[in-house]
Amino acid sequence: MHRLNLAIIGQGRSGKDIHGSYYLSEANQYYTVKYVVEADERRRRISRERYPDAVVLSDYQELLAYDDIDLVVNASYSEMHYPITKHLLLSGKNVLVEKPFARTRLECEELIGIARARGLTLAVFQQSFFAPFYRLAYDVAHSGKLGEIKQISIRYNGFSRRWDWQTLQKKCAGSVYNTGPHPIGVGLGLIDFDPNAKLIYSSLDTALTSGDADDYAKLLISAPSKALVDIEISSIDAYSDYNVKMQGTLGTLKVSTTDYQMCYIVEGENPPRPVVEGLLEDENGNPLYCSENLITHTESGCFSGTAFDLGTAELYRQLYYKITENVPMQVTPEMAAEIISVAEAAHASNPLPLKY
Repeated sequence: MHRLNLAIIGQGRSGKDIHGSYYLSEANQYYTVKYVVEADERRRRISRERYPDAVVLSDYQELLAYDDIDLVVNASYSEMHYPITKHLLLSGKNVLVEKPFARTRLECEELIGIARARGLTLAVFQQSFFAPFYRLAYDVAHSGKLGEIKQISIRYNGFSRRWDWQTLQKKCAGSVYNTGPHPIGVGLGLIDFDPNAKLIYSSLDTALTSGDADDYAKLLISAPSKALVDIEISSIDAYSDYNVKMQGTLGTLKVSTTDYQMCYIVEGENPPRPVVEGLLEDENGNPLYCSENLITHTESGCFSGTAFDLGTAELYRQLYYKITENVPMQVTPEMAAEIISVAEAAHASNPLPLKY
């Protein structure tokens, strides 16, 4: 198999620990890291040790002098995703850009248009769509086992405080832009990116953060004849025990990144009960509460792998065949643009004061 030459911009947590872990793993049969770009000297030194055969540079614009690059991975700071990706595309490079895709829907559409006009591959690193927990939730939602799904609750919550650049609005940061592309993507994905989906309620606030960007977010997304999607991203929830919970007319699925539980009824096993218009009574005329023991079924299990290992590997595998054979990817830039539309709308409805 012919490996593609890859350049990566940024050696922060994502560039080093997520993308880099994949490059150095046995799962990577597709790419050779030829160039590493990092502005910080200490991290450049570490990069030379990790990738002894790569050329280590300090500025991404130095990449433009090389014509042997098949793919550039843009793992720069979030506010740099759009301008750097645009420059790379205009220079004829295929690009995989980290989330968030950009700050606005308009910026996303501009990048998509440039890539399409120039015949280039543009992809967004939304690897949660390949995580085992999402795939199971999607399969169950579309299997009919839970009947008609009425509500999808998504929780990316914890009890922690941040004080790094991901807390600053000027860095295109905060919960909705940083963490949000994952739960928003999961929510939209479970309703098949319905074109009529709309953000009908949003609330953004600051709680424990040291910065001025949101670390609490509540989003409600609705589409005709689809489940209500209830998304929460919170830094002040010490008791959240799931990532996705789906309530259907036949039962419930609760999923975390590590395991799942499901309880449901099977049609026909619990015959309909006739409606009694008055009070229910026992044989002595005493009022009764309306209750019964439904025949239920339960399932549970654990997942092997996460979005960070299996998800990353699958996204990169599909990207390889998109570049080499033009095989469509399951996650498209258009999907990522829809995700940004939700994030942009939430911020427009909930402006927070700028402090930095």
